[in-house]
Amino acid sequence: MTSNPVTTGVAGGLEAGGATSASHERSAALRRRSRIRKNVRSAVFHAASLLITVVVLYPAVWMVMSALKPSSEIVGEVSIWPEQASLDNFTTALSGIAGISFWTFFGNSTILALASVAGVLLSSSIAGYAFARVSFPGKALWFGLMIGTLLLPFHVVLIPQYIVFNNLGMLDTFWPLLLPKFLASEAFFVFLMVQFMRNLPRELDEAARVDGAGHIRIYASIMLPLMKPALVTAAIFTFIWSWNDFMGPLLYLRDPNLFPLPIALRLFVDQTSSSDYGAQMAMAVLAILPVLLFFIAFQRYIVEGVATQGLKG
Repeated sequence: MTSNPVTTGVAGGLEAGGATSASHERSAALRRRSRIRKNVRSAVFHAASLLITVVVLYPAVWMVMSALKPSSEIVGEVSIWPEQASLDNFTTALSGIAGISFWTFFGNSTILALASVAGVLLSSSIAGYAFARVSFPGKALWFGLMIGTLLLPFHVVLIPQYIVFNNLGMLDTFWPLLLPKFLASEAFFVFLMVQFMRNLPRELDEAARVDGAGHIRIYASIMLPLMKPALVTAAIFTFIWSWNDFMGPLLYLRDPNLFPLPIALRLFVDQTSSSDYGAQMAMAVLAILPVLLFFIAFQRYIVEGVATQGLKG
């Protein structure tokens, strides 16, 4: 018995169509499941990110909200939100304490921060150029010793430094806080400059020497313009660390008219009498604003500096 070719072709077409339809359905189901898994992972990631953000930002939010509360509502209160917000604490903070204006403390912090930035950028870039581009006897040894200073805890050198500055008659001045910045004592920033300069092609130096340029001209005209990301990164960290420095001014400064903002904040808390926590929180908010604005203005250079570190000349 012979089969009908027409019937056979129709049956084969139906079977092929059914297989194709089933294949499409399976593919669609797989895409739906993949989309659902992706949406679930995205939701979990964003929920975890939101939770971490809340935990990280909680102290800052608590500080701002506390600055709007009376001192009696800050300590022991469960609610973070003020019952009745007020700017009285900011008025008290701006009026100063102990007969000294807020702007005196602010000016002292500004002088220390900007002078520290200038000192670190100048000294660290020069020292970094010497280690990265200049050949001299014992360079590897001196570089290793400099890196070794990063292992020393800050508290180990406090007493020797205090004795040195006391013998030099520099106590109760800004010199103990600023002079080390101009002497390339910040090994971290020197190392940062060295690593950045090592990524710059040496053909630039050779071309400059052919034109008769010396080390000073190469450093000033070639290296510094190319080091902008590293310089701005060092400037940001130096500004923040100097602005927030508490130990140094506490150790070397005695005259209240020379106190920076971190020391001024301590004046609002007196364990022997009443403490104005509200004014302290308000001054803390005012003190953190310059750091925040400075970081926002220059943070893009940090990303640029990190990206540039991946380039090899």
